[in-house]
Amino acid sequence: MRESQLGDLKVSSLGLGCMGMSQSYGVTTDDAESIATIHAAIDGGCTFIDTADVYGDGANEELVGRALAGRRDEVVLATKFGFKRSDPGSSAPPNVVDGSPAYARQAIDASLRRLGVDHVDLWYLHRRDPQVPIEETVGAMAEQVAAGKVRYLGLSEVNGDTVRVAHAVHPISAVQSE
Repeated sequence: MRESQLGDLKVSSLGLGCMGMSQSYGVTTDDAESIATIHAAIDGGCTFIDTADVYGDGANEELVGRALAGRRDEVVLATKFGFKRSDPGSSAPPNVVDGSPAYARQAIDASLRRLGVDHVDLWYLHRRDPQVPIEETVGAMAEQVAAGKVRYLGLSEVNGDTVRVAHAVHPISAVQSE
């Protein structure tokens, strides 16, 4: 499979987004089938696996963690934080944005625990918090790089000006748009 360069990070050109394995595309999920799908993707050369803490209120990160047990070194693992539900456990769409440094620190530790890993390769801010300067959010994210919990940073659903300001604080390796 061809590869793409995200800054210094190399990933397969085709990645696997895992959101639908825990939410959004039906009420019932089949963890065994989802894990088999992740394994088939890796076996087929897909090295880029993407999840988020909000997918299934953390259940997706737990699922991905189980799927990657014993195979962690075969993938570039990405997760996101900063987008959550005002009513956790509901089927309502996520509607709260929290990019505060305190939440960033809490979110990465929770993601690492759910994923069962000591670091993620790419950590995105899922949505920009209009109440928190992007420099503060990215500064807190950069602390996690320095702590060894994260290798690279990304932003999701932002404009070019935001990327430039954020990149001045810490290199931004990826931008994700729906």
